[in-house]
Amino acid sequence: MPDGTASWEAVLARLDDAAALIDLDADLHEILRKPVRMLEVGVPVRRDSGHVEVFTGWRVHHNVTRGPAKGGIRFHPHVDALEVSALAAEMTFKTAVLDLPFGGGKGGVRCDPAQLSLRELERLTRRYTWEILPLLGPDTDVPAPDVNTDERVMGWLMDTASMASGRSLPAAVTGKPLALQGSHGHSGATASGLLTCVRLAFAELGIPMAGSRAVVQGFGKVGGTLAFLLHSAGMRVVGVSDVSGALVNPSGLDIPALADHVKEHHVVAGFPLAEVLEPADLFALDCEVIVPAALANVIDTTIASRITARLVVEGANGPTTPAADRVLDDHGVVVVPDILANGGGVTASYFEWAQNRQGYAWDDNVLADRLRGRMEHAFREVWGRASVLGVSQRRAALAVGLDRISAAFLARGLFP
Repeated sequence: MPDGTASWEAVLARLDDAAALIDLDADLHEILRKPVRMLEVGVPVRRDSGHVEVFTGWRVHHNVTRGPAKGGIRFHPHVDALEVSALAAEMTFKTAVLDLPFGGGKGGVRCDPAQLSLRELERLTRRYTWEILPLLGPDTDVPAPDVNTDERVMGWLMDTASMASGRSLPAAVTGKPLALQGSHGHSGATASGLLTCVRLAFAELGIPMAGSRAVVQGFGKVGGTLAFLLHSAGMRVVGVSDVSGALVNPSGLDIPALADHVKEHHVVAGFPLAEVLEPADLFALDCEVIVPAALANVIDTTIASRITARLVVEGANGPTTPAADRVLDDHGVVVVPDILANGGGVTASYFEWAQNRQGYAWDDNVLADRLRGRMEHAFREVWGRASVLGVSQRRAALAVGLDRISAAFLARGLFP
């Protein structure tokens, strides 16, 4: 059953800890403990059978002090208001860590897209968009893809918002198809940012990338792309998993062949060039880096105690519980947190938004260079803050983000 309580409590615990660490203004601390606005909507959809089913959706703005709300929309059977609120708060911190001119937002509809036809999915998207229209706009709230949504869904969203306003609104949503002023490089940006963080963390830890072993949990649009990038960089991806199960090959999986298998069968299960592994054992594999790139709260204290890798780079949002963080810290495992590590996606969204507002598309090499530069700068800033404060990378990232939010809050003041 849906229950985002753990995710929301984890956000509050980390916020409270970081606020104490940097002596955050008490008033701002109190403001950040609550979303600035939350819209819950009924989403009636006429199924192909003719009957109407009503789904529940949400759009949450956690904080918009630094700019318009920015955050994805997910379609998932277990999404709920608290989970969306937690994800929106993470976007507040993430955009601040990356120094992007946005606040934090998130959206979701509780549904199982696998049980919807393409026509039903389009009707769901368009009606959900219609219901949250009061929040949307280039200067107020800019959605993007997330779990179980993609550029096609964003195209429907943009068209609905544009038709409702009577004018084209390409800057009202990012992650769109190229035909709708989407941006080259957006689809692989999260994985590219993760690769940058792995490379820089290995350099700081004195670990060579060539020949090192990686484990990737999740083999979708983030995990699958990252596995290919790690493989191309000379690493051995020894374990992967998705909803169908887990695979292992100590010599390194043939990632291109696995990608072909997943393209044909839609799951990693049944891939002949690997052994089947219990999913719970994936994190215990001998390796240098683990990348959780699935859903939240997958690394609990039990899983954390089995991790032997020196490095965890978080591809998913909120994959590690606060209690597990303490276990990993005690074991000397370095965690590059989600609000830094998976920031490539929102950075690419920022670039798309900027191009749409300029009415001018940047060259591919400009996009790649700016993405890499932004991620490298943020990584070094967080790593340096961790060294100065003598704290974990997560606490340092939150300190960096809260400093920026605080500066904006103090500059703006409190209305009225």
